[in-house]
Amino acid sequence: MKKLRMFLANIGHHRLLAPLVSPPMGIMYLAAYLRTKFDLDIQLANQRESNCTNEELARQAIDFEADIVGFGSLTSSGHGFAPLTQMVRAGLPKSLILLGGPHVTSFGARAFVDTAADVAVAEEGELAFEQVLHAHFDGGDFGRIPGLIWRSPDEEVLTNPGAMPPIDNLDSLPFPAYDLIDLPKYWRLQSMAPLPWRRYAALVSSRGCPYHCSWCHQIFGKKFRMHSPERIVDEIEHLQRLYGVENFEFLDDIFNLNGPRVMAFCDLLHRRNLRIKIAFPNGVRTDILTQEQVDALADAGTYFSSFALESGSPRIQKLMGKNLNIPRFVQGVEMAVKRGIFANGFAMLGFPTESEAEMRQTIDVASHSMLHTASFFTATPYPNTHLYDHVAKTHPQQLAKLT
Repeated sequence: MKKLRMFLANIGHHRLLAPLVSPPMGIMYLAAYLRTKFDLDIQLANQRESNCTNEELARQAIDFEADIVGFGSLTSSGHGFAPLTQMVRAGLPKSLILLGGPHVTSFGARAFVDTAADVAVAEEGELAFEQVLHAHFDGGDFGRIPGLIWRSPDEEVLTNPGAMPPIDNLDSLPFPAYDLIDLPKYWRLQSMAPLPWRRYAALVSSRGCPYHCSWCHQIFGKKFRMHSPERIVDEIEHLQRLYGVENFEFLDDIFNLNGPRVMAFCDLLHRRNLRIKIAFPNGVRTDILTQEQVDALADAGTYFSSFALESGSPRIQKLMGKNLNIPRFVQGVEMAVKRGIFANGFAMLGFPTESEAEMRQTIDVASHSMLHTASFFTATPYPNTHLYDHVAKTHPQQLAKLT
């Protein structure tokens, strides 16, 4: 009996105004996990890296003769689900087609509209995907998988009650499947950190965030879970051996939530005599940074970090649910810059009820801080967020135009 063939792809294109491309860590974790559970021949694709057309991406899955095809997407690229799944269904009529990623987590069953997919997995994917494959190939029941979105034999789209439990012990997961991508291709593209091209690898050392920012996704939930310092450093050494890289980008939502872990990680790098360079392009929680942590991170090789202000208005901070201590934010940026870390800022404008004066507060705080650069974004109400619920109550007509 031949191995089952699985084709997994991140969809979406990189463009002049959206040039950032990172290794597809979500499907790399998923592939690594699933091949410990099943006898699989897996092929990964990242449309953002190749910039291929939907037709070319579908052709890759069809030429691979995949038994299982999975597509993941951000909402900005979610419109690709329909044409991709329809082309794959035409070419592989018996394949199992799955959807996942942030778009499914935000839009739920609406992400199924006009697609030819069989199931969709919201939030964390490993355990749900495993159960889907058992149900599909071992005669199980999709209706028993918590939180699963699936298409019944009579074409009704159903959403199961409940949710899959999160994986508490992240160290139980294998290293992401870097062997299934061509890492050097990413060295010639713009990484998430706005830095010149370089040899690097990406890391995700934690999942979940306990804060309640109103715009934020719910992919990994509110329970913070983390790889141990030993696991992170083992992975760094593993990637150094395979690829000779010294640059590492952490894509965590909140790397520094656990202060003792930060210190233990930096100490372990020194004890193993690892000389690396570290970037945090996705940002750290700046108002909980201490001088001790900043010193340790700088000594460990940190040279770039983003710092998420979001708003310089205390009222908007409370409204958005982030409740950032703004003076501590400014102090955290200053501590980092004085230790030679390039500081990039994130800010958002246009929250409900936000006045022009409050927007100027945000601009002023960013401008008067020691940030080297700052990016200003428009607050966008994605489904399955508190911001969306607020706008749905106060501006339903305007929201209807967006969704």
